[in-house]
Amino acid sequence: MMTDSKTSNLSRRQALLLGTGALAVPMLSLSTRPLWAQGTTKVSLTLPWVANGSNYWPMLGKELGIYADNGIDIEVSRGFGSVAAAQAVANNQFDFGVVFASGTMLAQARGLDLIVLATLYYDATMGIASLADSPIKTPKDLEGRKLGMVPTSAEAPFWPAFAAKAGIDASKVDVVQVDSKVIERTMLNKQVDAITAIGTSSIPNIAAAGVDMRFMLWSDYGLELYAAQIVTRRDVYESNPELCQKVVDATLSSFAYTLKKPGESIELFAKIVPEVGLTANGLTSARISQGITQLVTLWPEAMDNAIGYSDLSKIPGMIQSVLDLGTVENPEMPPLDQLITNEFVGNVKLTAEEWDAVKANNADYARYFG
Repeated sequence: MMTDSKTSNLSRRQALLLGTGALAVPMLSLSTRPLWAQGTTKVSLTLPWVANGSNYWPMLGKELGIYADNGIDIEVSRGFGSVAAAQAVANNQFDFGVVFASGTMLAQARGLDLIVLATLYYDATMGIASLADSPIKTPKDLEGRKLGMVPTSAEAPFWPAFAAKAGIDASKVDVVQVDSKVIERTMLNKQVDAITAIGTSSIPNIAAAGVDMRFMLWSDYGLELYAAQIVTRRDVYESNPELCQKVVDATLSSFAYTLKKPGESIELFAKIVPEVGLTANGLTSARISQGITQLVTLWPEAMDNAIGYSDLSKIPGMIQSVLDLGTVENPEMPPLDQLITNEFVGNVKLTAEEWDAVKANNADYARYFG
């Protein structure tokens, strides 16, 4: 069923009173597990970035044989950002991708023939991070202060839109361009007063270092964008819907496994990608990243319908937010039904008791937001 905006917003705010984060690590060999089934279809899939606690579930599904059980011989590769991942799928380098919604929408606005088959979690966690003892407690408090920002980051283009929605006079904010490798450290060293960030990436790095912080979600101020989505090309969707169904079922089932068994899943992730456990804070960071991802899955879309469900009534507003960036000249967006579909969603659901467990497992992570 379709959820109205009041119900959705109320449920989201309630969920965020409950919260977690990640470590970005290089991905080596994904698995040495032999195929369990014969006659499988070879499929390539790209992640949006390096494997971390917010996106590793396709690797887990490969290791556990979930894809093989669905007749899929999956090859999972790291990504180099959602925009690049979307382009790679559109250019036939991969059959499917896990891509953040903003990257997909930018690609679609540029004429790339992609379609979204499912949404895995529902907030891109763009926001402002500041230290817990900082005087920055509201968006207006950014005025007259230094704000660190990686100019090529996913959230940077949306800063003007957030400033406008939150009532910030952006001309009074001293934006300091920072390299992505040191963005969190510039705040920890108090070279800047706050930073723009993606919560699933920056919160884990800061929290795993034992530093208290607060994080203002831009979605709380009306800048709402979905996060990870399963995408493919329209020709794949039209010519092989059975394959699309199998890939969606296997990917959503892999994600559901992490929702039901978060601790076991992270431990297996560390075995698949040993680099996760090589640093003192690596496993902690991965757990936090997974926790934040699971927190922003507690939306009516998934809980009232099925894992992977997209509220189509929200999509036009998200598309407009992307188009308002002005980075695409003369965009021509196809009709909504050519951009996103729920037709492959519905086979993977959690019971009410299982959703309650997801809430309980991730309640502690809400402390990072506010």
